[in-house]
Amino acid sequence: MFRSRAKEEKAPADKAVVTDSSQPRHPQAPKGRPTPKRSEAQSQRRSVANTPMTRKEAAKRQRDERRAQMDRQRQALAGGDERYLPVRDKGPVRKFARDYIDSRFNVAEFFLPMAVVILVLSMIRVGSLQSIALLLWLVVIVLIVLDSILTGFRLRKKLTERFPDDNRRGAVAYALMRSLQMRRLRLPKPQVKRGERP
Repeated sequence: MFRSRAKEEKAPADKAVVTDSSQPRHPQAPKGRPTPKRSEAQSQRRSVANTPMTRKEAAKRQRDERRAQMDRQRQALAGGDERYLPVRDKGPVRKFARDYIDSRFNVAEFFLPMAVVILVLSMIRVGSLQSIALLLWLVVIVLIVLDSILTGFRLRKKLTERFPDDNRRGAVAYALMRSLQMRRLRLPKPQVKRGERP
């Protein structure tokens, strides 16, 4: 007679919970206690995350995170995954510059093999061979400079046409530095074949 209305409404609900035991229990549901509220669960997670660590543990965690990041970057450099590339290689402008260099032959990429040949020729103590080696040095350097100037001019023009609103600063220098490396040693790995249009 003097029972409150809230208790009367609550009683059938409790009975429904008890009688509803025919349904299978979810394997993730906790046994014998109610599921915690979202705010309680979040506060528990925060307290676990904010537990004070010793300096040794913090340094170990930083090392592990740095190692994982370096592994992701190494895989991205090998596979060309844009998400994990270093900042200097990210963005559509840098990707186009890489593809432009990788799609053509550059004189500068043959500098190392030619330098080895010229060095061997200059070490042989024959006057004519040494003078040929000196001449070859001059020819190689002039060819690399001319090819780099032409490549830089063409690339700058293409970047201006394709990316008029993007930041193109440093992209030409980035591409020319890439052209100095032998194709198989370039990182990120070339994504286009020679002769393909980027």
